[in-house]
Amino acid sequence: MNDKQKIRYAVVGLGWFAQSAALPAFAHAENSELAALVSDDPVKLAEISQKSEGIQRTFSYEEYNDLLSSGLIDAVYIALPNHLHCDFAVRAAEAGVHVLCEKPMAVTEDECEAMIKAAHKNQVKLMIAYRLHLEESNLQAVEIVRSGQIGEPRIFNSVFTQQVEADNIRVNRSVGGGTLNDIGIYCINAARYLFQDEPIEVFATSANNGEPRFSEVAEMTSAILRFPGDRLATFTCSFGAAKVSTYQIVGTKGDLQVDPAYATQGDVKHKLTINGETQEQTFPSHDQIAAEFVYFSDCILQNKDPEPSGKEGLIDVRIIRALDHSIETGNFVKLDLPERQQRPTGTQAIQRPPVQGKPDLIHAADPAGKS
Repeated sequence: MNDKQKIRYAVVGLGWFAQSAALPAFAHAENSELAALVSDDPVKLAEISQKSEGIQRTFSYEEYNDLLSSGLIDAVYIALPNHLHCDFAVRAAEAGVHVLCEKPMAVTEDECEAMIKAAHKNQVKLMIAYRLHLEESNLQAVEIVRSGQIGEPRIFNSVFTQQVEADNIRVNRSVGGGTLNDIGIYCINAARYLFQDEPIEVFATSANNGEPRFSEVAEMTSAILRFPGDRLATFTCSFGAAKVSTYQIVGTKGDLQVDPAYATQGDVKHKLTINGETQEQTFPSHDQIAAEFVYFSDCILQNKDPEPSGKEGLIDVRIIRALDHSIETGNFVKLDLPERQQRPTGTQAIQRPPVQGKPDLIHAADPAGKS
């Protein structure tokens, strides 16, 4: 560990999200510093490293093992395409380097298990980047439901849609793209942390408008998750519809609507209705990625287990694979998921100032094709 008691990170993968959200976040993460970059694009490495303070070295994917053994870093933040998560996470763990990995954790359950095993064997921290587990508006939603204000929670419903360009990796099946993997996972995870439980049975169906960009993945998917106590969660996610990001949880006495529920930045609004009376609250924008770095670095420095653990990531991947199986068979699929000892609570909220302005992107575009 370095003398400054700051965790030194390598950002692995320099796509749109890493450049637009992760790299700027280090300015607001006081116990974390950006020490190295990893990419297979030499132009990205050269131009981004010139603009970023504190970066000591840059590495290609082929030089990743050299980075891990260099002593330059304490942790990696993995922002690679989904199919590469497992390999890069396991290699980091085996080198004694802590791992913060973007979601979905991996493409298969076996890959998730391998990541968990490697982290445990080598005594390193493994956290999956569920940024909403640290975000105030979502955590307040958890506390509202837990408090009983809306009565017994019975129904969760969500819509998460956006337009995705044809050449974006999100519509590339071979790298782990698809609506469930990339955005449906937010709806699944929200249902789980709001119900504070795991689904016991799931059903899903997909639809496709026939556009060439959806030749490998479905345009949209709708799902039903049955939870213990006959509670139902439903959601629809799409790569071919206008930008919407909302959820509603309905109880026996009232309901809570959150909009936008899953956004990386911007104000979030709560509309809470209890016994016919409605209250509204607006939560200001925060740097959610800086909060992740602050939280994970603190877990490393204080030797604490992160709440959004590998087990959390594994459960979501297991649910997604069950939903895929339901789509293939047209049947409900039963689940037997492990119990979670840790779940996000209001005490985990971390607030950092929002990122100002938009960084110049190098060889990257957002999913909607905007540079």
